[in-house]
Amino acid sequence: MSGMNGFPAPTRPENGTLAGFGLGLRTPHYQDFIKAPQRVDWLEIISENYLVDGGKPLYYLDRIRRDYPMVMHGVSLSIGCADPLDLAYLGQIRTLAERIEPAWISDHICWTGTASLNMHDLLPMPYTRQALDHMVARVGQVQDFLGRPLVLENASTYVTFRSDELTEWDFIGELVKRSGCELLLDVNNVYVSSVNHGFAPHAFIDAIPAATVRQIHLAGHEDNGDHIIDTHDHPIVDPVWDLYAYTLQRIGWVPTMIERDDHIPPLAELVAELDQARRIAAEVCTPAREVACA
Repeated sequence: MSGMNGFPAPTRPENGTLAGFGLGLRTPHYQDFIKAPQRVDWLEIISENYLVDGGKPLYYLDRIRRDYPMVMHGVSLSIGCADPLDLAYLGQIRTLAERIEPAWISDHICWTGTASLNMHDLLPMPYTRQALDHMVARVGQVQDFLGRPLVLENASTYVTFRSDELTEWDFIGELVKRSGCELLLDVNNVYVSSVNHGFAPHAFIDAIPAATVRQIHLAGHEDNGDHIIDTHDHPIVDPVWDLYAYTLQRIGWVPTMIERDDHIPPLAELVAELDQARRIAAEVCTPAREVACA
């Protein structure tokens, strides 16, 4: 089935999710995807890389979109910020979505700056009821503007606030319940934050409302002993693979993709990592669940 731009419509089973396993589309791999079919089911783009009127980025995006379903992943929504929403930015996101017809649009549970200053970092939210009310209202505004549910990712964090009233997982659970948004569950971020803050990562996974998880992220990180930095520049480590297996046992099969943003290896190395995710999913998901979601 083709979309309105002649692109293949996103492949989805009946529950509304993309099927299979994806990768983040990165510039060094453009030619690989154009020259030959790859063992990748779908691609995630960084939305901000394509908020332009023309040129090579959009040329390659359009060319690759002909062969692969896509999702959009943003880093500048700043949904938790106290400033008014940037409607010009949201307009660009909506225009890009009309162009490539993504299966969904995602961003992060965070803020990225204030007073119109974008610090280009995913800054942590205070887990207070006031912040929760603020985010619920903001998510509603964004969903109304885009005309679709928003998918939000748990960010990795390195500090906490004395004012915190909720755990991160309780904050997220209330957010998705009250706003109707969905969750991009970054398993690596859960692991990173659990090490940095000393909580059990399995407790986070157990508390997440499974039906709201639309997508899973996997990635590598930089281990500094007493703390971990979410760098996306290393292969995925065994504890994160183990947590991924536990996550699938807990919530069932969910479309999964791997992020690599620095020290980007040849595409074949990332596809090999993706195959490991496939093997884990095949081992831990029940046959009935696999039939429903594959």
